[in-house]
Amino acid sequence: MQSILNQFYTLDSFEKDENGLFSAKISLNKDHDIFKGHFPGNPVTPGVCMMQIVKELTEEFTGKSLFLKSASNVKFMAIINPFETPDLLVQLQISENDEEVKVKSTTSFGETIALKMSVNYRKL
Repeated sequence: MQSILNQFYTLDSFEKDENGLFSAKISLNKDHDIFKGHFPGNPVTPGVCMMQIVKELTEEFTGKSLFLKSASNVKFMAIINPFETPDLLVQLQISENDEEVKVKSTTSFGETIALKMSVNYRKL
């Protein structure tokens, strides 16, 4: 799967535990052009980029191309500064049927939860 975020992050490792929970360790590219505009001198990872990362990781883990159908309980709980906390843990509980994929995800750094959300994707 090709990332539309073009070198915004690197997937360092991932695993699936015995309960079906996917855990991915990613590293943000602090030198990416997005951070030059969001915001100069005080870089903040855009929420929409974090949502796209969850989609791309779900596509990677399921092997399916997906389209965002709905998102609920989207909670941005902490600022992700790529210079201070570039290494993130993204956890995904994925369930799917013939037509869609449902994901509950949590993104964190250290003990801090930065994003929680539930999303439904339509399979393409």
